[in-house]
Amino acid sequence: MEPQTADRTQSPSSPSLSSSPSPATPGPLASFVRFVVCGGGIGVLSSFAVPLVAMTMPWAVANAVITVASTLLCTELHALFTFGTGRRPGWRRHLQSSGSAAAAYAVTCAAMFLLHVIQSAPGMLTEQAVYLTASGLAGIGRFLVLRLFVFTSGRKSPLRPRRPVLPLPRPVLTQAAVGATC
Repeated sequence: MEPQTADRTQSPSSPSLSSSPSPATPGPLASFVRFVVCGGGIGVLSSFAVPLVAMTMPWAVANAVITVASTLLCTELHALFTFGTGRRPGWRRHLQSSGSAAAAYAVTCAAMFLLHVIQSAPGMLTEQAVYLTASGLAGIGRFLVLRLFVFTSGRKSPLRPRRPVLPLPRPVLTQAAVGATC
C-alpha cells in the first residue's frame, strides 16, 4: 500500500491550472506588494541598525555597511519571495539590483538638489514631500527594472516577446519533378 500525500495536483488539461498564475511566480500586483513589504521592512530595520552600528564606527561608514548589507538581503528576498525565481540570485543579479538601488539613490538626491536650487530655504514639510515623492517614483522605477530585466528567467519579458521558431520551407515535389532527368 502506497502512503498518501497531501500533494493535490491537477492534470495539465484542467482549465483552472492554465487560468491562474503559478504560486511560485506571483503576478504583477502581488509581486509589487511583496516588493514594498520586503524593501520597506528592510528599510525600517536598516534605519534602526545604522545608529547602533554607528556607536562602534563613524556614521558614514556604518551607513555604508548597513546599506550594502540591506541591499544584498533585499536582493535575496526579491529573488526568492518577491519575484519567485525559485533560486538565489548570482553575482550578476546582485550587481544589477545594486545598480538599480544606486540609480534610485541618485534620483532622490537629484530631487533634493533641484528643490534647493528652486527654493533656497524650503520647509521641512516641503523637503519631506519632495523626498517621499522622489523615493516613491524611484521605487516604482526600481520595481519595474527588477521585474522586467533582472528577475525575468522562467517567464517572457513583456517588452521583448519571443518569436516562435518557424520550420524552413520544404520544396514541393511534383510528379513531373520526380520523374524528370537533368
